[in-house]
Amino acid sequence: MNVVIHRVPLRESVAWPGSKCPECGTSISPKDNIPVLSYLLLRGRCRNCGACISARYPLVEAATGVLFALAAYRFGVSLELAAALVLILAVVSLAMTDLEHRLLPNAIVGPAAAAGLALSVAARPEWWWVYPVCALAAAGGLFAIALFYPGGMGMGDVKMAGMLGCFLGPYALLAVFIGALAGAAVSGVLMAAGRIGRRTHIPFGTFMSLGGLAALFIGPWLWGGYLGMF
Repeated sequence: MNVVIHRVPLRESVAWPGSKCPECGTSISPKDNIPVLSYLLLRGRCRNCGACISARYPLVEAATGVLFALAAYRFGVSLELAAALVLILAVVSLAMTDLEHRLLPNAIVGPAAAAGLALSVAARPEWWWVYPVCALAAAGGLFAIALFYPGGMGMGDVKMAGMLGCFLGPYALLAVFIGALAGAAVSGVLMAAGRIGRRTHIPFGTFMSLGGLAALFIGPWLWGGYLGMF
């Protein structure tokens, strides 16, 4: 995922060449490429040139590992687990590319949406029509916002919402709602602190990623609790 996050926005191959230091270009040996552990052993620096390694690398590695473990516990060995793992990979990479580059690449969103739709329908064939309808509904809602408020919502956000629908079905709308709430809360705090202005663009894809993870793991519980209020 770190390779995807670093190279896809630059339109570089994720398969070749192998991992290398972005500063000196030295190839990274297998012993220096062990998730999290190598970063700690190297004290966050390249073995060859001593350049600092971004803390994003171990954070992405650790977060992905924890999320995979939670998904295995939540879904067991099933097609639902396969779909959950692909969704986790997609939202982790999209969250970071949007945070760093303000970009939600089609090269991630498109294949993830296709895989999500195929796995979701295979897991629940009776819902074969629900997932594409929910994908269109989620994308259509954000597209309408983009039309009425130009500049406030990018087409990347629209496509990502559709991707979430391919994985989450009706809970994709919950994911977008949670993302909007989280984005508004963080923006309010940053504006109050004077860190951003009213017209500052926020990485909504990053917040939708958080919403997607929340909907994946506790979506039914949240929705059931909401309905229970009535």
